[in-house]
Amino acid sequence: MSQVFHDIEKKIISSLKDNPKQTPELLEKSTKLSPDQIRRGIEWLKLKELAIVDESKTSIISLGKNGIESFQKGLPERRLLNLLKDGPRKLSELQKELGYIFGPAIGLARKNNWVQTSSEEISLQNLPSELPGEKTLKQIGANQIPLNEIDKNDLLGLLKRPDFIIEDVITTKEITLTDSAKLLEISNSSGAIDVEAKVPQVFVARTHPLKDTIDEIREIFVTLGFSEIIGNMTQSSFWNFDALFTPQDHPARELQDTFYLDGVSAKKIANSEQIKKVSESHKKNWRYHWDINEARKMVLRTHTTCVTIKHLAENKPDEARVFSLGRVFRNEKVSYKHLVEFNQIEGVVVGKDATLRNLMGIQREFYKRIGITKIKFWPTFFPYTEPSLQTMVYNERLGKWIELFGMGIFRPEVTKPLGISKSVLAWGGGIERIAMLKYELDDVREFYNNNLNWLRSATKCQ
Repeated sequence: MSQVFHDIEKKIISSLKDNPKQTPELLEKSTKLSPDQIRRGIEWLKLKELAIVDESKTSIISLGKNGIESFQKGLPERRLLNLLKDGPRKLSELQKELGYIFGPAIGLARKNNWVQTSSEEISLQNLPSELPGEKTLKQIGANQIPLNEIDKNDLLGLLKRPDFIIEDVITTKEITLTDSAKLLEISNSSGAIDVEAKVPQVFVARTHPLKDTIDEIREIFVTLGFSEIIGNMTQSSFWNFDALFTPQDHPARELQDTFYLDGVSAKKIANSEQIKKVSESHKKNWRYHWDINEARKMVLRTHTTCVTIKHLAENKPDEARVFSLGRVFRNEKVSYKHLVEFNQIEGVVVGKDATLRNLMGIQREFYKRIGITKIKFWPTFFPYTEPSLQTMVYNERLGKWIELFGMGIFRPEVTKPLGISKSVLAWGGGIERIAMLKYELDDVREFYNNNLNWLRSATKCQ
């Protein structure tokens, strides 16, 4: 333990050597330190096992409002007995004269056989020289008396009466030096460096855990041979919905699910051939009147697939491995597992021999690299893939299977109108859900709460 002392500690030790037992108040006077300096100095010396603090509690008794009145005018029953000294009195007269104290006074007097009562009169039967409680009232008076100096039996009756007695507990501290502290030689010189003293805690800058997860996912796909493509967060409905074979009356396109840019329409959404082919595909397969004005409406993208399909439509690769990663927006009620703005990873593989088995293998490898090994695939339905699968991963902490990425092969109704002749494997999902598994969070909102304690404690490597 450090033996380098602060000036505050030196003054307290020196004072206690001269006067071995002192309260904090006495130390303030003897050292001329402030109360806060005395408090800190005592705590430092306690931590170094150089000071002993003995605490004691003392109960102090004083009179309350009714006690003071009884001290000045006499107890209610004494005042009643005094009125009966000269002979019997009528009940109504005594009630009028004593007021509200008549009730408790006559009750005690009857109980102790000090009076006799008839239907109309009250007379004195026995007059004690000192009533219970009178001794204590005289002893306390206007002072504060330690409880141990009071006759407990005489005090007991007063404690049962409202606002007669006030009891305060006063805590006192007495400071003494330990035997080792008494042998210390305190130098008046200062300037020594306490190499064992605690230093202020400094938190170095670090990236957000969610950003770490995004970077980790990006690195995994890059090392798997994928290239990243980037697109705007605002997209025309054509690329966000129509090009992905989502009919214009689909519920996902309603205002309660999608954020539209009010009054903003795209002037050019695609080339004439792409618009014509997509329009014909909707008319032929969904059997409704396709409206180009609906396709021109601008939205905050609801997924990153719109970036991918636009890339494929413009480049028409025979082989490709690309992914898109970024923020997407959905008009959902915010809850522990839903946000209106979140991050999504989405990717495609294009190739002549690309199969659903290839897609499942890519998914297994991706999950393996982020530390998830217990996975399975469920058949499901998505508007623009057929067949479609849902990836399920097992959460050991929750003890149940959790949905993560959706996946499948783009339908011909999606690829043919855009001139894409090869099979396209596609998958995508929310990054926050993966991050929740990594950091064992139960509420996705925790990533955006700016909780510094959690941000500083989240481990860098999971």
